[in-house]
Amino acid sequence: MDMGGHDMGGMSPPAGAAAAASMNKMRYTHMTFFWGKNSEVLFTMWPGTRGGMYALALIFVFALAVLLEFLGSRRLETCLSSLLRRAPAAAGAARTAVHSVRVGVAYLLMLALMSFNGGVFLVAVAGHAAGFLAFRSGLLGCPPAQVEEDRKNNPACC
Repeated sequence: MDMGGHDMGGMSPPAGAAAAASMNKMRYTHMTFFWGKNSEVLFTMWPGTRGGMYALALIFVFALAVLLEFLGSRRLETCLSSLLRRAPAAAGAARTAVHSVRVGVAYLLMLALMSFNGGVFLVAVAGHAAGFLAFRSGLLGCPPAQVEEDRKNNPACC
């Protein structure tokens, strides 16, 4: 194998690359936004070219965005605060677990958006909007999200 003057010791391509080439299936990897159901979201060859699986992928991304808004809501924080009064160690562990799940869901959502599919992007925004309306806006019975104070007068803020 000629590597531009570097001897690679007869190294062959990775097994995954050889397997992908032998499968002779087209992969849908885009680096710019596109519209269409033929894409890969989160997993190799999923949803692929099937419209039903694409719809399932959109529902999954929508649910991830709603879940992310719930995990950052005051309703959940109120439940954890009531636990704090009874068992501080358990509340700390619960808050850590919720934070870890929230970060994991945020990363999954980010990876789904990196498919550059316009439908996935719109569904993620719609899921965040629905989750905010349901859990943080104050319209559906839960307290509204706190608006951050003006940071201009805060000496700790640069």
